[in-house]
Amino acid sequence: MSLFGEFKQFAMRGNVMDLAVGVVIGAAFGKIVTALVDQVIMPPIGLIIGGVDFSAWKWVLRNAVNGKGEVAIGIGGFLNTLIQFVIVAFAIFLVIKLMNRLVKKQEAATAAPPAEVALLTEIRDLLKK
Repeated sequence: MSLFGEFKQFAMRGNVMDLAVGVVIGAAFGKIVTALVDQVIMPPIGLIIGGVDFSAWKWVLRNAVNGKGEVAIGIGGFLNTLIQFVIVAFAIFLVIKLMNRLVKKQEAATAAPPAEVALLTEIRDLLKK
């Protein structure tokens, strides 16, 4: 089999396609969370704190001098990114918790035989004796 054929076989597997769909949905979800944090959550927090615009909040290490730009640490951008991470992590936690709950229900449904089967098994064992 050629290299291209092997790659095609690998790429067309179900897991790879599921992963590709997950990456695309994750990227879209990331944009939604970014907009939520930057446009909805941070402005009221900044207003409550005293009109602080977190996206522009920075710690200037050196001001602009002689045409050289300033050197600053963007604390506000980091804070926004941190809040975005917490929101995404919490959403993933909820999805995994829901999936685990569904898997446990499926395992419980398949693991426990119906009462009739247990009763018939018991009768069979008694007849064998």
